Amino acid sequence: MASSAGAEERLVVVGAGQAGGWVAVSLREHGYRGTITLIGDEAYPPYERPPLSKEFLSEPVPAERMAIKAASFYQDAGIELRLGQQVTRLDRHRRTLSLRGGGETRYDRLVLTTGARPRRLSVPGGAAERVLYLRGIPDAERLRDALADGRRLIVVGGGLIGMEVAAAAARRGLEVTVLEQAARLMERVLPAQISDHLAQVHTAHGVHLRVGAEIRRIETGPRDVRVHLGDGSVATADHIVAGIGAVPNDELAAAAGIAVGDGVLVDEFGATSDPHVYAAGDVARFHHPPLGRGIRLESWHNAQNQAIAVGRGIAGDRRPYDEVPWFWSDQYDVNVQIAGAAQGWPDPVCRRDPRGRGFTVLALRDGVPVAAATVDQPREMRAARTLLARGRPIDRAALADPAVPLAALVRSDRDR
Repeated sequence: MASSAGAEERLVVVGAGQAGGWVAVSLREHGYRGTITLIGDEAYPPYERPPLSKEFLSEPVPAERMAIKAASFYQDAGIELRLGQQVTRLDRHRRTLSLRGGGETRYDRLVLTTGARPRRLSVPGGAAERVLYLRGIPDAERLRDALADGRRLIVVGGGLIGMEVAAAAARRGLEVTVLEQAARLMERVLPAQISDHLAQVHTAHGVHLRVGAEIRRIETGPRDVRVHLGDGSVATADHIVAGIGAVPNDELAAAAGIAVGDGVLVDEFGATSDPHVYAAGDVARFHHPPLGRGIRLESWHNAQNQAIAVGRGIAGDRRPYDEVPWFWSDQYDVNVQIAGAAQGWPDPVCRRDPRGRGFTVLALRDGVPVAAATVDQPREMRAARTLLARGRPIDRAALADPAVPLAALVRSDRDR
């Protein structure tokens, strides 16, 4: 469906990451005829971030290989790319954006895809030069150099980014110590069965795991960095990588009076409290109809698909964004996938492949599948996502029987 907006309308996207790029692409692919300007503070056209914590740390990966579209696409599609520029102020009444260094840009409609930034360590010494974070290409380049020069690495945070960095460093032969405050790895997003499995995998690769670790302070010496823990022990390494979550870049919206709350608040169409402003990607906290609550997602899948939905809607084809949350992690040769947004993994059902090729865990609430996680079972995940999207009760006994393929449960659910 083509947009009702004429070619004279000006649409500006602030944030030229993956979400910003897909908003612009989606607008053009769905017939939007207005002008599109994409402003980003990085020097690179929109790119995907997952490789940064994986293969990029082992060998140089050209930025073009991570780009969502070739640089020529934007010129051919009539999308103005303004890279290396930072928006410092949003004036909603005049509908203008102020840029660092001077100058303004006017808009008729605006999409905020400003993403998120790494949460910083708040302990004494947490801002030391040897404490690294990972978000963009420059961060990954610095971390790759640190892995090449050092032999010991401390990873603070046993979440997704932290464990992928730990795996990459261990594969390069570094002595790796992971410090996780929670009782197990990736506790917020994984059931205990898979957390325990990943702990065994990392331990087998020589990674030293310390859960329940409380960091008191960090000291930097001329050749190393030392982490003082609550139990009185000290962990020493050449560098620290902190992966303790992310903070949404919602300050621009908040200063302009747009409703925020751990992200820019949007509805299922990406619309903010200002009818001329939308948001998508890591910065957006959106209403998810199947979940019945607000959620903010930091994932490749959401950055792409929510952005596509917002662009499509602005172009005239408004459909609620209600996809089941989904993301994955590759650690060594192990693939982990997670779908849904369960809180606490209620009533878990574990399905182990009888051939020993991985396993699947599904969480049930009142008999309804609400989350799924797999280890080396991509086909199971495809079926599990369908069951989650349908949101109907399922036969628990059949679900627990690994001899019954999930695909068969999908078919029986569809036919009833």
